[in-house]
Amino acid sequence: MSWKKYFTPVPTADNPAGLYGPISGRAGGQGVGPARSNYSSFLPDVYVGSPNRVERYGQYNTMDMDSEVNAALDILAEFCTQKNDENNTNFKFKFNKGATNSEINILGQYLRQWCKINNFETRMFKIFRNTFKYGDAFFLRDPETKKLYHVDPAKVNRIIVNESEGKIPEQYVIKDINFNFKDLVATTPYQTNGNVTGGGSGYLTGGVRGMVGNPQQQSGSRFNMGEGETAIDAKHVVHLSLSEGLDNNYPFGNSLLETVFKVFKQKELLEDAIIIYRVQRAPERRVFYVDVGNMPSHLAMQFVERVKTEIHQRRIPSSTGGGTNVIDSSYNPLSINEDYFFPQTAEGRGSKVETLPGGTNLGEIDDLRYFTNKLVRGLRIPSSYLPTGADEGSNNFQDGRVGTAYIQELRFNTYCERLQNLLIEEFDQEFKRYLLEKGANIDTSMFDLKFLPPQNFAAYRQSELDNARVPTYTQMSAIPHISNR
Repeated sequence: MSWKKYFTPVPTADNPAGLYGPISGRAGGQGVGPARSNYSSFLPDVYVGSPNRVERYGQYNTMDMDSEVNAALDILAEFCTQKNDENNTNFKFKFNKGATNSEINILGQYLRQWCKINNFETRMFKIFRNTFKYGDAFFLRDPETKKLYHVDPAKVNRIIVNESEGKIPEQYVIKDINFNFKDLVATTPYQTNGNVTGGGSGYLTGGVRGMVGNPQQQSGSRFNMGEGETAIDAKHVVHLSLSEGLDNNYPFGNSLLETVFKVFKQKELLEDAIIIYRVQRAPERRVFYVDVGNMPSHLAMQFVERVKTEIHQRRIPSSTGGGTNVIDSSYNPLSINEDYFFPQTAEGRGSKVETLPGGTNLGEIDDLRYFTNKLVRGLRIPSSYLPTGADEGSNNFQDGRVGTAYIQELRFNTYCERLQNLLIEEFDQEFKRYLLEKGANIDTSMFDLKFLPPQNFAAYRQSELDNARVPTYTQMSAIPHISNR
């Protein structure tokens, strides 16, 4: 039996051009093509990210108030924004093909000019830090000056994405646009109350991660603009995101703090418990043994209460006695510092006071240190950068010749480079767009913009190797039979 291969012609119906496009379809371009017929609506889809995305931003702001989290975000941003001494920017050029000296000089001038108008020298650190904290960073590009104005992520209500064209963002719906031309800010900051639990549906509505909980309901049509909302064309918006498009929150990114939220809550609860224990158990207590003789139980309790009242009260004359001798009793908080006197019989019977010691393990915080180390490890910060105690950070990586470096530091540098690769694409496109707008006669495909790699031991290792090679070269250069090459 043989197989026969054949093709079926596309039914173009009455289309005069004989075409059948994925969008227009047949019937003279008025039908429905497969790119649209596969969806329930002709309209683009609306993406809002996680249903409680704005509430999570408030949680991230609260987490940022913690000293360990604050220092960890600073370390990540500092390592990812190294400065290039050659051009005084945070970028360097990676040429894909040979470039002349004049082209290199022109690119350097335009790069410095672009960084200056956007004030990247001081803003780049905060841009990276906010992107790591929220998972996203939005900017509005001025069509004339090409300046980037920062937009608070909480002010981005939704993103209109065209499903029929491969989920390309078309519009960004932003509310409360209020330009600050001096500080290059486009919106007013989002106000949070600093409450960790929050109100409304709360942080953990329906789960912890991904598309959880009930999505935010929009009144009326999903394309109606609410109060203070403005739809901005996507070509004027720069969106930095930590998302690769493989999660449910696309096109919004995931914060680096999302994975350590549980540990942060455990650490916070443990800190509160430790403080409460210190306050309640640290002071010494006094145990009063009151001799009641052979009194019945009900009379014995009354006698104990009377002794307790006598000890904890002091008698003072009253100025409102109306001319009579009146003595008022008031609580004496200093009674714990006073001496006590109780009568004792000849047989040795009588009341006595003993001291009950306070908490004995007040200095043990190994459990708190454990959760703190767990929080720092979740953010990939080496223990040598945020020392909190002895842990596995003492394991060393031997380079075979010139010293050692921590394994955690080596992994941390790789992690920082991975984060840089997620953000450099947008900066590369923005700079190339800036070159085209300025009319620079340079092929933009000949180079790529890159961030400087984070500081690590590799530079020091190479320096030590060079120092070791110089004496060897000096000795070998004196031999005439060996080439200087």
